[in-house]
Amino acid sequence: MIQIITDTTAVLSKEDIERYNIIVSPQIIHIDDETYLEGIEIDVPEFLEKLKRAKNLPKTAAPPPELFVKEFERFLNGNTTILCIHPSAEVSGTVRSATVAAQDFPQLDIRVIDTRLIASPLATLVLLAAQWAEEGVQADEIVSRISQMIKRCQVYFMVDTLEYLAKGGRIGGASALLGSVLQIKPILTFKDGRVELFEKERTYKRAFERMISIAEERIEKDKESYLSIMHAGAREQAQEMANRLSSRLSISNIPIYEMPPAIITHGGPGILGMAFFT
Repeated sequence: MIQIITDTTAVLSKEDIERYNIIVSPQIIHIDDETYLEGIEIDVPEFLEKLKRAKNLPKTAAPPPELFVKEFERFLNGNTTILCIHPSAEVSGTVRSATVAAQDFPQLDIRVIDTRLIASPLATLVLLAAQWAEEGVQADEIVSRISQMIKRCQVYFMVDTLEYLAKGGRIGGASALLGSVLQIKPILTFKDGRVELFEKERTYKRAFERMISIAEERIEKDKESYLSIMHAGAREQAQEMANRLSSRLSISNIPIYEMPPAIITHGGPGILGMAFFT
């Protein structure tokens, strides 16, 4: 048996979690003097309301090793391989927490995978792993397939402001844009697990159109791209992007994922992004 474990940065729907019996560890959200378990004690609408009233920028923390220990203990009496599939260690301590917890269970077959990704492409990898496991694919092969897909993933996104990325320390190579007097709308990318600048556009509309063209240029129409759209409080724009790409690329079903509080904390409201595998 193979058990998939991930965390709330994988932006999975309740239906997908239940469909594949995926264990999801919550990220930790700190807002002023209060602490919440993401997806359990606070959801996106509640978080956005609290964000408006917060005295300070919220902070996040990875699920502590103790949460993983509790999950691993459930499989002590079985013959289960555990695949922990998590976001980039460059932006989250989740991989470290799972690795530390796994050290207490040398008798279990626990594989901790740093996908170097986050949000919708992470969701894609988790769901594919769950599907493959259901089909009877062995753990070694699933890990190998995930490793190959990680290398082929491309992520592009826009934010309303770089303020959140800068204050949260997640801005990476895009830091060169800070302090710019130009009215620009940068298109950012996720490279080697870090946020980097891809291109600069002058307006939101031009950046939006450029993202459409990037997908058209880089997605191979005769192959499965696993294209996904993600957003934080930009559902209309996300739906428009999905509709246009569905028509232009002849992709019938493009999933749209809503960012959780742990990602909004660092990217801010208004994130719009896409991911696909070349």
